[in-house]
Amino acid sequence: MKNANEIKFLKNRSIIKFEGEDFLGEIGIDGRIFKALTLARISVGVISQQAIENGISILVQENDAEKAVACLIDEFEAERKSGKVSQIYSINNVSVLGFVAEDFNKVLAELARNNVFPLLLNQVSGENRVNIVVTSSQDEKTRNILESEIFKKPKTVHLAIIGHGNVGKTLIEQVLQSSEEIKRRKKIDLKVVAVANSKKIAFNKKGFDANWNDEVLTAEHSSNVQELIRFSNENQLENLIVVDNTASKDFVKNYHALAENGFDLVSSNKIFNTLPIEEYRKLRYTLSKNNRRYLYETNVGAGLPLIDTIKLLHLSGENITRIKGVFSGSLSYIFNNFSVRNDKFSTIIGEAMEKGYTEPDPREDLSGNDVARKLLILARELDLINEFQDINIQNLIPENLLSVEKNEFISRLEELDEEYQNIKENQEPGHVLRYVGDLHGNLQEEKGQLDVKLVSVPGSSALGQLKGSDSIFEIYTESYGENPIVIMGAGAGAQVTARGVFGDILRVSEIK
Repeated sequence: MKNANEIKFLKNRSIIKFEGEDFLGEIGIDGRIFKALTLARISVGVISQQAIENGISILVQENDAEKAVACLIDEFEAERKSGKVSQIYSINNVSVLGFVAEDFNKVLAELARNNVFPLLLNQVSGENRVNIVVTSSQDEKTRNILESEIFKKPKTVHLAIIGHGNVGKTLIEQVLQSSEEIKRRKKIDLKVVAVANSKKIAFNKKGFDANWNDEVLTAEHSSNVQELIRFSNENQLENLIVVDNTASKDFVKNYHALAENGFDLVSSNKIFNTLPIEEYRKLRYTLSKNNRRYLYETNVGAGLPLIDTIKLLHLSGENITRIKGVFSGSLSYIFNNFSVRNDKFSTIIGEAMEKGYTEPDPREDLSGNDVARKLLILARELDLINEFQDINIQNLIPENLLSVEKNEFISRLEELDEEYQNIKENQEPGHVLRYVGDLHGNLQEEKGQLDVKLVSVPGSSALGQLKGSDSIFEIYTESYGENPIVIMGAGAGAQVTARGVFGDILRVSEIK
């Protein structure tokens, strides 16, 4: 190596491996190896002894590997017959990277995070000089990681965006608009290298630009996680994050495979965190085993810092006794407006649909299932083992409209008007309607009580003063007593949710 600011990079090398017992440290072994290879006109690189593996490794040019193995088999014929050397063989297609690192353990940890495990390493004591050998299929990735770690170059983070509906599209635009500023301020170079919908996935190793949508339209690859894994391996991409902006029950089945193949996970999709507790725990085990992260702040409260707050309180040993609030931005808008206006219930639902607050089929919101999923996610953050079927859910849809087609349901929305007008008129004076999630009971036991229901509250209360489509969460703890921690703000909308997902991406990127 010429100087400390250079990474020596040698391709097309092979490792010649000796394996056997009782010959390590034997005087003259190294000399015999050098002599035999010199006579065969073969140049030798690193020699490394592995006491644990009872072996010696030698580095040679790849086109000399076969010849090197043959001449060493001849040289050590007696040792092979006696059993001291059990086998001599080559590992081809490897590369050598030489560098100086002040903190080599940190470099090794970063390589391991990206599933790079050197086949061979050789340290020059006292000089911080290191040679590592990796497979040629990982050498470019290794060099990129070394340059980022040693020379403090911007760290490239490769993003795969799954789902480009309202949230996904907004997120891509936010990343593209902010990328230069983030590179300058945080030394993180964000590149969107894959964008997928349910049918097709588009790839761009250099990172998509403003024309990303055109590339998705003309993509030839079918939407398949194995295609994504293959692409990342073939192009030796480091610091991988897959971002799930779908509501797909099928895509979450890929989380294990993605974590096992070097991807961190960021998700606005609530499905996985509400699967049976066994699946929930299994993914946590996979993440831990593979040193991966999974962030999902937007699962509850869109861009509000709710899950993080609950995690910190719980980890600090704070006894959380109750979590209550308006969890749904769409139902917040519906009941905040219906409570104070003279319009029909169906009119307000139509407004919420036009503004994009509800799912395309508003029954997804009115069923209470979305609120129930969010409540269950928070319960599990407290290590409770509740299942979805444990939740008491008040479905706001009449039974006769549950199973009709979506368009028919929308055309018959007025059938809900009379019932909800009666509920509104039969409240106590000064009260308003709110659709709340409530986690309560003894939360130190295995399970809590989870209720999702329509309630009438004083208009002067924190819940009663909610406006627009805002969400509100009240976190009651032992230390704070009757005065809950209140988190309130925009609980719906593509901009807010995308910004929350973006925040998770940056948090994963900074820790990488």
